[in-house]
Amino acid sequence: MDMNFRRISTVTTGIPQTSTAKLNDGLGAGSFDQILKQQLSSSGLNFSKHAVNRVVERDIDVSDDSMERLNSGVKIAREKGLDDTLILIDKAAYIVSVKNNMVITTVDNQDLIGNCFTNIDGAVIV
Repeated sequence: MDMNFRRISTVTTGIPQTSTAKLNDGLGAGSFDQILKQQLSSSGLNFSKHAVNRVVERDIDVSDDSMERLNSGVKIAREKGLDDTLILIDKAAYIVSVKNNMVITTVDNQDLIGNCFTNIDGAVIV
C-alpha cells in the first residue's frame, strides 16, 4: 500500500480527526503511530518510537523509493561491517543501528546544517 505521509504529517501537534478517521477507514482500527510503524516496518527495517516521531514532526519523505534507498544503504553498511551508521538520502539523514536493523532517528535537510553526528562508525550516501 502506498501512503502519502507528506500530506498527512504536516500538523506537528497531532493528526486532525478527519485524517485519522480516513486512515482508520482504510486500514482498520489503530492509532496513527501504529499505522505508521506498520508501514515503516514493512520495509524490513524497524523504526524506533523516537524515529517515527521525527518522521512526523519533520515531515520527512518516507516514500517507497526512499525506503528502497534506505534499505540499500543499510545493506552497504552491513557489507562493510558497520554498526551505527549515518545514511544520507536526498534531504534527510537516518541514524541506523545496522546490527539491530533499527532506525534510531531521522533529521531533515534544515536540521542537517551545523549538526554534528557522534557515536557512529560510518556514513553511507545513497
